[in-house]
Amino acid sequence: MQEHFAINVCPGPILPIPQISDFFPRFRDFPSTPPPQRERQPEKERERDGERDREGEREREEVEERETQEVVDSDDDEETYLGTLEFTLLFDQESNCLHCTIVKAKGLKAMDSNGLADPYVKLHLLPGASKANKLRTKTLKNTLNPVWNETLIYHGITAADMTTKTLRLCVCDMDRLGRNEFIGEVMVALKRLRVGETKKYNMGLERQAQQNREMNNQNQEQGTPVAEEERGRILVSLLYNQEKQALIVGIVRCAHLAAMDSNGYSDPFVKIILQPDMGKKSKNKTTVKKKTLNPEFNEEFAYDVPHDQLAKKTLEISVWDYDLGMSNDFIGGVELGINAKGERLKHWFECLKHTGKKVEYWHTLTQQCAPTSD
Repeated sequence: MQEHFAINVCPGPILPIPQISDFFPRFRDFPSTPPPQRERQPEKERERDGERDREGEREREEVEERETQEVVDSDDDEETYLGTLEFTLLFDQESNCLHCTIVKAKGLKAMDSNGLADPYVKLHLLPGASKANKLRTKTLKNTLNPVWNETLIYHGITAADMTTKTLRLCVCDMDRLGRNEFIGEVMVALKRLRVGETKKYNMGLERQAQQNREMNNQNQEQGTPVAEEERGRILVSLLYNQEKQALIVGIVRCAHLAAMDSNGYSDPFVKIILQPDMGKKSKNKTTVKKKTLNPEFNEEFAYDVPHDQLAKKTLEISVWDYDLGMSNDFIGGVELGINAKGERLKHWFECLKHTGKKVEYWHTLTQQCAPTSD
């Protein structure tokens, strides 16, 4: 017997059939029709696009790295941008002079509370005593872009010096109320400079130049101090006047003298004696130059002596440091004569041979054969 079931439908409103979008809302934005199929890109074009994308990524990384580096540098005082220094160098071998023209600096680091600086440049020849070979420019007020156009000259520089010396240029800020502040430095090996050629430099300032670090490290490794102070050099002129039957001795200047006083300087003067001693007529002295290691004298002294007697004479030249009320200190000396050697003999011989001609030579001062008194 078959059973029959009846379904009773309750009367009421007809509800809409649920859609899939009601359960997953993100499907609502899907287009009802499929998008057009993208044309297939040739393989070479895809490679070029990939390379462009990689290049662009590399550029972005480099920019980000530079920006990060700039931020780090600005916070690290050791790496802060200090500015640039423009200068020229010229070595005149004939006059044994090194000409250093300090042209200008640009973009210096601000050192004062007003955002400016009072810069000057000081020069040193290394190795050597700092005060004996220090030169400096004038100070320019309230500027980060100073223009000096000032030439400083080192006298008594030989060709041998040019192969071993290094020039250090320091830019500093002058402070009247306190200690002068160091801004930055550059260093130039003089062996790279050609004789008679003016070479122009435009160098970025460093907190400590690479050559300076190397020299300090070398001194520390060797366990030796920085080079000792030189005794100095003296520029002497000789002329035999045939008409007056006289030897004219000129004391032109000294350079890089040893410091004998506690202030790091000396008060030098020069004494000249023509030996064998002829009494008071054979002794002469220059004036005293106060507080300097590079005095300029430009003084001449005449000795009445026949030309044929000069071969038997010796000219003793000694440099002293004047001390008031105390015994003067001997700095160094040199002897010229027929018994001398090297440049000293050559200088004396040229004077005897070329009468009427002034002959100038630089001579190195030594402590040998020091006079017994001043």
